[in-house]
Amino acid sequence: MENKTDESGKKNTFGEAEIGGQAVIEGVMMRSPSCVTVAVRKENGEIIVKKEPYISLTRRYRFLNLPILRGAVVLIETLYIGVKALSFSADVAIQEDEKENDKDSVKSKKDDIFKSLWLIASIVLGVVLALFLFFYLPLMITNLFGVKQSFLFNLLDGVIRISIFLIYLWLITSWKSMRRIFEYHGAEHKSIFTLESGEKLTVENARKYTTHHPRCGTSFLLIVMLVSIAVFIFTGRPHTVQERLTRLLYVPLIAGISYEIIKLAGKKKANWLVKILSKPGLWLQKLTTKEPDDRQLEVALAALKKCLDK
Repeated sequence: MENKTDESGKKNTFGEAEIGGQAVIEGVMMRSPSCVTVAVRKENGEIIVKKEPYISLTRRYRFLNLPILRGAVVLIETLYIGVKALSFSADVAIQEDEKENDKDSVKSKKDDIFKSLWLIASIVLGVVLALFLFFYLPLMITNLFGVKQSFLFNLLDGVIRISIFLIYLWLITSWKSMRRIFEYHGAEHKSIFTLESGEKLTVENARKYTTHHPRCGTSFLLIVMLVSIAVFIFTGRPHTVQERLTRLLYVPLIAGISYEIIKLAGKKKANWLVKILSKPGLWLQKLTTKEPDDRQLEVALAALKKCLDK
């Protein structure tokens, strides 16, 4: 495993594929094999960094680390950790005085219960909405074209699914209030590039890197869309509502295959074919990442440094 250098010049033992992240509200989440950190900048300029130990289920239970299966597990874990990080950043954003919750322990406990329930509800609602928008809705639209041949039906379904995905991305990126999230997304990528290059984790070093990273979740989602076409071609044309809903059972398989493709691409990233196949995902990141300022890079690096601390 390749060694990396942190800001102090010390070597860390995390491989480049072992560190990932996500933009949150006025901050960045970073995840390593042993922990999750979230760094958020408050209105007064202070950076709050939260660190929690977390070891993936695929590392704790060997059978969950089997090819294909591990991809589905990682997807669920990523959703859980991502929503939890967003919840924390939202709390920081709306709280003017963090100490207020400590004044009433009963109120604090009630708030914790409410937050846990909200977190679970958010994950469930998000998954249901995504499945409807990117899997069931395309089937309904494709059915309107009256295509009878199974291969053509599934191909058209896939094209419509990708079109909905691109329209969705375009809509959220045109939302002005989302721009800062995309800037923090760019800061996350720049900081990880700095780590992977073996340079010291400073704003000056991170500033020069691109905001487009081949292991971005945007690229993963695009691969999911393409893999779904290949998988559904073998399932035939669904005729009833029940048959359409049954397709949702293939989501873990599609996620698992997509994850294995991402892992393989990461190992063979110097291959010319892999570089070509990675281009569409990198192009999409022109929508989902923006150039960050130095203060945003500082937040991303704070999360990354804390994540590397042992």
